Amino acid sequence: MYPAPSSVASRARPGPGLRPAVPGARAAAEQLTRRQRRPGPLPPAGGLDFTGPRGARLRTALAAVQEVCPDFSPVRVLRDGTRSVALIGMTGRRAAVAKCLLDPSGPGAESLRQEIAAYRGFARARPPVRVPGLIAADTRTCVLVTDFVPGRTAAPRRHPSAPPPAPDIRAVLNGLRRLNQWEPPASAFPSAVSYSAQLARYHTLGLLTDRDLTDLQTLLMGLGGRGRRPARQFCHGGSPLTSVVLSPAGPVLVGWESAGWYLPGYDLALLWTVLGNAPLTRRQISQAAQASGPRGRDAFLVNLMLVLIQEIRVCEAAVQRAMRDPAPPAPAGRPGGALAFGEQQRLLLRRLHDDCALVRRAVRAAVSTR
Repeated sequence: MYPAPSSVASRARPGPGLRPAVPGARAAAEQLTRRQRRPGPLPPAGGLDFTGPRGARLRTALAAVQEVCPDFSPVRVLRDGTRSVALIGMTGRRAAVAKCLLDPSGPGAESLRQEIAAYRGFARARPPVRVPGLIAADTRTCVLVTDFVPGRTAAPRRHPSAPPPAPDIRAVLNGLRRLNQWEPPASAFPSAVSYSAQLARYHTLGLLTDRDLTDLQTLLMGLGGRGRRPARQFCHGGSPLTSVVLSPAGPVLVGWESAGWYLPGYDLALLWTVLGNAPLTRRQISQAAQASGPRGRDAFLVNLMLVLIQEIRVCEAAVQRAMRDPAPPAPAGRPGGALAFGEQQRLLLRRLHDDCALVRRAVRAAVSTR
């Protein structure tokens, strides 16, 4: 997905008024340590620019990261946002990625803390899929340092404009299947969704009709049977295509902020939702979800309805932003095309509503057979 840190450092070019990039992350870290003993701004490390407002964010993030992982030496910026910063660097001879939330009490803090908790859970119970190794973490300052994974994601966007190649989809499906069959200690990971509360909330917001709520509650009650709690399944819970890095050694799952216990088939419901332009793959996903019988089908349908409503809400917010700005800049990582971003979101929104109507009919058919 990203070039190796050593190659990045060797290709870095100095900006105006900056010293040439230091060849090698270790030499960069030594130079940074020497100059930190003197007053004044931090110098560039491995080609990083620490000047200006952007440099202030990087200095804040780097200080927080090095407080948790003192031997981390930055090589390049992976992501520079107003709320968080991600850096690629080295810890000794180990390539690493450091995530840092600039405001540990602001938006996104709970998600990063959940991701840290997931990585710590993996240290106690090893998952059946490859995940980046945990190097250091701190929930107080919202810093997470993990191994760097070279490779490419299965898709550059959550909803790809064209379906990924069949081998990539098989790799994603196989990884999710192994993960969903895993049975870690129940106390190691949280229950990610309160389904009854979520259904009631969407009904209050007008996103579910009275009949939708009644039908989904009927399916949900049937999953437990005689007052028992419905079976749960450990799921990744995040974007199923952008969270799989296809590395030379095999697929690696990243982005664990939503991991936890769900109704069976939640990951499959997410994958079904984002592959709207791959009907054959969707059919395979539906068949896999229903392989365990009527309960597997009902759990999959409940998950699908909740996932689709969530995606519709996110897409509607994006369309509203696009309407306020008639010519918004293309988001980072999105390929250019004839359609503007706002028009792409409107087309996606239409498809999601069509999918929601399809699932609504399937839910009513499932209720009628009980």
